[in-house]
Amino acid sequence: MPQTPTLVTMFDSSSFHRNLYQSKEESCSDLYYQDNNLLSGSLEALIQHLVPNVDYYPDRTYIFTFLLSSRLLIHPSELMARVCHVCVEQQRLNEPGLDKSQVRKIAPKILQLLTEWTETFPYDFRDERMMRNLKDTAHQITNGDEMYRKNVQQIMQNLIRKLAALTQYEELITKINAQSTDRMTVLKTKPQSIQRDIITVCSDPYTVAQQLTHIELERLSYIGPEEFVQAFVQKDPLDNNENCYSDRKKTRNLEAYVEWFNRLSYLVATEICMPVKKKHRARMIEFFIDVARECFNIGNFNSLMAIISGMNMSPVSRLKKTWAKVKTAKFDILEHQMDPSSNFYNYRTALRGAAQRSLTAHSNREKIVIPFCSLLIKDIYFLNEGYTSQLPNGHVNFEKFWELAKQVSEFMTWKQVECPFEKDWKILHYVLTAPIFSEDALYLASYESESPENHIEKDRWKSLRSALLGRA
Repeated sequence: MPQTPTLVTMFDSSSFHRNLYQSKEESCSDLYYQDNNLLSGSLEALIQHLVPNVDYYPDRTYIFTFLLSSRLLIHPSELMARVCHVCVEQQRLNEPGLDKSQVRKIAPKILQLLTEWTETFPYDFRDERMMRNLKDTAHQITNGDEMYRKNVQQIMQNLIRKLAALTQYEELITKINAQSTDRMTVLKTKPQSIQRDIITVCSDPYTVAQQLTHIELERLSYIGPEEFVQAFVQKDPLDNNENCYSDRKKTRNLEAYVEWFNRLSYLVATEICMPVKKKHRARMIEFFIDVARECFNIGNFNSLMAIISGMNMSPVSRLKKTWAKVKTAKFDILEHQMDPSSNFYNYRTALRGAAQRSLTAHSNREKIVIPFCSLLIKDIYFLNEGYTSQLPNGHVNFEKFWELAKQVSEFMTWKQVECPFEKDWKILHYVLTAPIFSEDALYLASYESESPENHIEKDRWKSLRSALLGRA
């Protein structure tokens, strides 16, 4: 069987457009081309275009693009069933007395298609229907031929291994989240004087930035490309067919990644608001500014933005006496880089620079590109909202599919980078499990550190003291 090229090679932006869509039948009336690019087609014709035959194998970018976005219109299990049906009908594989030499011409290509599907979108196969269809398709294609039995076994083993790793990861995240408690609960049982902060765990900003990058790359690696599309699949309220829409929105790993961003922001704010002394709060702010700067240098834009978000939260930004003791020049530069004006123009420029560096990198250290995830999700959301999936003539709008694939494919190259830094379990454990304040508790800690400045703040302070501390 032919080997599947690496995704990095497949999605290299320089080759993404080249010969993107090669048609089996260029004159096919159900597929519309312009300048050799496929712009639209009927769903049936696009499925036909996905299925190999003796003389044809679809371009890998077409396979990725169609498998990624077709779920907006058809459930993956239904698509798999239709692919199997087309294979069997097209090659007449269900006819008695089938010539084995004919099967051996087509079977490797169909197994290669199944390999690409299971490797790139393994989470589709958590659905029992998908797994059943995969086995049925493989059985019908190979027709019990010993020559391909090992190939099918290899596909199944690789898939089961990936799904087992995902289950293990999800259990780990659940365990970590269970260990992380509310800081206010801890404060009521443990005096603040014996509480640790991040600087007592590690006083080197560069090392902390490296450990944040470990967390980012691990969590990125478990996000399936389809999660970006499934996040926007809507259930039709008039559709009672459970098999059609009900289980599409499987975005668990993407959601866990967004939750990590929020946790890091709240951890930063908690660490700043916790110290009683002003000079300790100022030192903590300066420490996180240095961590953020190192994140920027590494190419870890998600942690960078989480840290800036934490420092810009109202309970932190209102600490004027504390900020007066901070040298803010470095922070001003970082804020400028992540300035949301002009649709995050400065950040996008820096991201392009990091992406360019990654393409010519000679080490994993230079390959690191961790995008600001919430903005990537927002970009894909507006792309999905801005284009219709189906044209007035009933054709699938493949231009939209192509644009979605371009956005997601770049992410696919970035998420595969292995973190080159050595793990420090002590720092990782602290960052992932240290108790953090809720928003109300942050405000209370902020008011306790620097008194309320107006009647609104005073009333809120009294209310929070009563609610959280049981004091008048």
